[in-house]
Amino acid sequence: MLGHFVRSHRERTKPDTVVRRRRTPGLRREELAARAGIGVTWCAWIEQGREISVSPDALGRLARALALTPAERAYMFELAGRRDPDAPQGFPTSEAPEGVSAIVQALPCPAYGLDPLWNACCWNEPAAHLFAGWLGNSEQRNLLRYTFTSSQARILLPDWEQRARRLLAEFRAASARMLDDIALDELIESLRDESDLFAEEWDMQTVMAREGGERTFRHPADGMISYMQHTFAPAERPEFKVVALMPNEG
Repeated sequence: MLGHFVRSHRERTKPDTVVRRRRTPGLRREELAARAGIGVTWCAWIEQGREISVSPDALGRLARALALTPAERAYMFELAGRRDPDAPQGFPTSEAPEGVSAIVQALPCPAYGLDPLWNACCWNEPAAHLFAGWLGNSEQRNLLRYTFTSSQARILLPDWEQRARRLLAEFRAASARMLDDIALDELIESLRDESDLFAEEWDMQTVMAREGGERTFRHPADGMISYMQHTFAPAERPEFKVVALMPNEG
């Protein structure tokens, strides 16, 4: 896959000098190697998909030589299984993308948006009513911290421990792209100190995909309520999530 990607973009990259009757579309392999400062043989092996280890530095030089867009560069690093050293080290957490906020506010059921660290970045009135201890009066917006450390969460969630363990396993899967992120490390370390259950479960290394399904709540004012949970990620900002709790008609 990486080899096909590099070759395809090499063949569509304009050479520095236009030559008539050029047999090779785009750059020749030798020209790409010279631009990127890597050996021609090494470049050929990458395109041929050989089992070689391509360093992040070499991938970065290839990206610049091919004039890749940020999205194309990120995709190439994903194909190579390498972390881009020039990628932003943190994720924006202060404001919800416009599309996320618009969807949340348009829904009549409880709905909220989560940023990459699973802080609530937006929510509607039904969600504030349901999660009064998290989205109502509290200034603590992190879903993990609320679930693992708030006494109100233990009341609201009848199956609190099971839900907390699953939530953390889902967060571990979602945060894989944030490895070595300082903000993530700080969140994990603080929660390890604040919750024995969090520390135990984090050390278990359990990973689960985020799935929907029935969610039951013991609301202090409304009693037992059941919803079907659905989670969506916007295509333009997949690190954010929209969580909607639809009334359970079953």
